[in-house]
Order: sequence, then structure tokens, then C-alpha cells
Amino acid sequence: MAEVTPSEKQQLSESTVPMGFNVIVREFKKDKVAISSLVIIIVLLSIAFIGSAIIDTRELMKVDILNQYANPSSQHWLGTDISGRDVFGELIVGAKNSILIGFSITIITSIVGVSVGIISGYYGGIVDNILMRIVDFVMILPMQMLIIVFVTIIPKYNIFSFVTIMSAFYWVGKARLFRSKTLSEGRKDYVSASKTLGTGDIKIMFREVMPNLSSLIITNLTINFAANIGIETGLSFLGFGLPSDVPSLGTLIGFAKDSDVLVNKTWVWLPASLFVLIMMLSINYVGQALGRSADAKQRLG
Repeated sequence: MAEVTPSEKQQLSESTVPMGFNVIVREFKKDKVAISSLVIIIVLLSIAFIGSAIIDTRELMKVDILNQYANPSSQHWLGTDISGRDVFGELIVGAKNSILIGFSITIITSIVGVSVGIISGYYGGIVDNILMRIVDFVMILPMQMLIIVFVTIIPKYNIFSFVTIMSAFYWVGKARLFRSKTLSEGRKDYVSASKTLGTGDIKIMFREVMPNLSSLIITNLTINFAANIGIETGLSFLGFGLPSDVPSLGTLIGFAKDSDVLVNKTWVWLPASLFVLIMMLSINYVGQALGRSADAKQRLG
């Protein structure tokens, strides 16, 4: 019986791994920045979610005026804020909240936006007209102002309410983008061939057309994930984000509106600002690598 050579063993082992995973690994190996960014994201996510599971949020948010703006110490690693709350604890729990909110909004708006866009572009005609008129109506609305109004008038709103309000407005851009891409895909031969063979519309849209939009979906999803974290932080910074009793990165950054805090108490706002900056950059770098992986997989068939 012939002996298997080491090169044949390597080829055999590689053939058992899904091609898509191999492509992703190869693209990440080419981009050291993407690898570093992925490691940073994993570390930050681990710190945020494991740390917030240990921290008692109710105890953390208790006001302690006697500890107002205490300097960093062994008891309070990043000092305290104007209410005497531990800034490090608020940073950890606030990071988890911001990540969960950004991720939830991204997933909901992506599912709705991609589905509406593909359906509209695939069917065209009256279906396209009706869906695009709805999209046009939502797009002309002053979204930021409406979000602020809803946040203000809803009594006892929470993270779920905030995600729902944000998701109700931020899916329309995706719908228009994927509608235009589907219009061009719908004219290609593989779609015509599938229709001729009697393949159902749902299968054509979501098993044949959508995979050919995968690179755009991944890129758009990662960019919007980073942007949604920034939007939540920005609204909380302005005072229209999460409730005051819920830790938020935007609330910590908002303390910098006081000139004394901005200059002399950097431990309150600087860590949260750096976290947002590093997280958003890392997500974008990883998203670019995943987008290139999807393009390469399509080229390889």
C-alpha cells in the first residue's frame, strides 16, 4: 500500500476545512493590522462582558457625594465622577451596553434593510414602487430629531426601547443600497436560468442573489456596527441616549463638557473616548478583511 506523503496529508487536511474559512484565514494572514484589530476586539469584548457580569450595576450606580471626583486609587482605579460613582465600573458596564445596543441595531436594520432591498430589486414594478416610496418617506424625516422626541416622551424607556426606536429609522439606507445592487444582479444569466428551471423566487433571492452580495453585506454590516456604537454614544453624550441610571460611554464622555473636568479630571472622560475610538477602528479593519475574503471566495467560485 502506497505511503501518503506529508504534502498529500496537508492537502487532505485542507480539503476537509470549508473553503470559506480557508479564504478568511488567508486574507487575515496577509493583513497584520486586521489580525491585531481582531485580537483587540476579542480582548475588549471579554473585558466588557466578563467584567460587567461580575460588577453589581445597582451598587455601582449609587450616589456617593463624599467621593465626588476622587482621584484614581487602589479602590477606584479610574477615580470617580461627579456623583462619586466608580468610573472604571461605569466604563466596563457602559462598554457592554454600547456594544449590545450597536450590535442589536445593526442586526435588526440589516435583516430588514437587506430583505426589503432584495425583494424590491428582484420583483421591480409595482412592488418596487410601493417599497421605495415607503423608504423615501422615512428618509425625508428628520431622524435625529424624531429619535430625540421619542426618547423624551416615552416614560421609563430602557435599552429595549432605545434599540426599537433607533432600528425603526436606520434600515432605509440599507434597503436602497441593496435594491440597486439586486437590480443589476437580477439581469444576470444565472437568475434567468434559475427562473427557467422553475426555482422559486424565495430561493433565487436568498440562496442565489444574496450570496453574490455577501462582500457588500459584510462591509456594510461592520461599518454600521461601528457607526451605531458612535450614534448611541453621541446621543447619550447629548443627554438623549440611555437613562441616567444606566451606565453609558456617552455619559462619561459628556462630563468633558465641563472645562474643569476636560482639563483637570481626564480620568473621567478619556478612557471612554479611547475605548470608542479603538473599538470603532478595530471593527472597521476587521470588516475590510472580511469583505476582501467574501470577494475572494466569489472569485474562486
